[in-house]
Amino acid sequence: MLKYDYLIVGAGLYGSVFAHEAKKRGKTCLVIDKRNHTGGNVYCENIEGINVHKYGAHIFHTNDNEVWRYVNQLVEFNRYTNSPIANYKGKLYNLPFNMNTFYQLWGVKTPQEAKEKLLEQCAEYTHLEPQNLEEQALKLIGRDIYTKLIKGYTEKQWGCDARELPAFIINRLPIRLTFDNNYFYDTFQGIPTGGYNVLIDKLLTGIEVKLEVDFIVNRYELEALADKVLYTGKLDEFFNYSEGELSYRSLRFEHQLLDIENYQGNAVINYTERGIPYTRIIEHKHFEFGNQPTTVITKEFSVNWDRSKEAFYPVNNEKNNALFANYQEKAAMETKYIFGGRLAEYKYYDMDKVICAALNNFEKINE
Repeated sequence: MLKYDYLIVGAGLYGSVFAHEAKKRGKTCLVIDKRNHTGGNVYCENIEGINVHKYGAHIFHTNDNEVWRYVNQLVEFNRYTNSPIANYKGKLYNLPFNMNTFYQLWGVKTPQEAKEKLLEQCAEYTHLEPQNLEEQALKLIGRDIYTKLIKGYTEKQWGCDARELPAFIINRLPIRLTFDNNYFYDTFQGIPTGGYNVLIDKLLTGIEVKLEVDFIVNRYELEALADKVLYTGKLDEFFNYSEGELSYRSLRFEHQLLDIENYQGNAVINYTERGIPYTRIIEHKHFEFGNQPTTVITKEFSVNWDRSKEAFYPVNNEKNNALFANYQEKAAMETKYIFGGRLAEYKYYDMDKVICAALNNFEKINE
């Protein structure tokens, strides 16, 4: 017996927005997730009154007026501005690369001085035809910035030497000749007041949710409950890896509650030397300007992925993209299923793009 209009596999941002829109149209939904919480990777765990971004830092930013209006109808956002800092061998540098960074590196104080220094740094690589990420970075930004702020961090992220990575990964690098530490160019930016759980709870209000339910294990009995199924999981897993296994990078987090008020004075500090195993330390209270007497920090490690780990970042090289195209062809044959989200689409999505994609997909299906 069909009981729901939609079974939604995955209670992350994509699935939650889709379910919210379906309910507004009078559709019945069941949302399931194999984790013990909703929200997917934007889930926050409250520790000593601090909203801890359990799966890494999530900063909402967008230039899309409609998406910004959409989320602000649901929750209030604070004025958090992402201004990360890089730590290289104990010295601190502002990100993205701007006049503060150039002053910290070379002591230059004017945009003209910075331009001249950058040209000097890049001069020997001008005629280089980059064959890998290292050569591309050297041509774009020169030796100092590459060595101190890009090389080690990138190699930790991808788990290999920068010379083994394709050049297209950094086709461009943002350079600002202003003293502006705002990482994003987007017009709108912030964190939901009270953390992302508030946003997810609003989206899923009045919708039936079942947690710790593995769709892959219970697929046939679950799909029989609904007319249509929105699947937001890994596409290769859905098809039982029939075409081969897609590659990902995963993350490991070490959370620590510290009996001090302020550990590092900033929400995110990247550690860019290869010898330090983690890529960054996150101090969560700074996302919401917290004044709690304690603090929570998270050390984030980039690790090799296997099926026992969460898939965070797709490895969008030629081999994997070709493999994914084969799975897309198979997905197009599925009449009962709708596929969407970062895992099902094998692409990295910013949160505003996730919301936009879910809204557009729902509208397309319900025209």
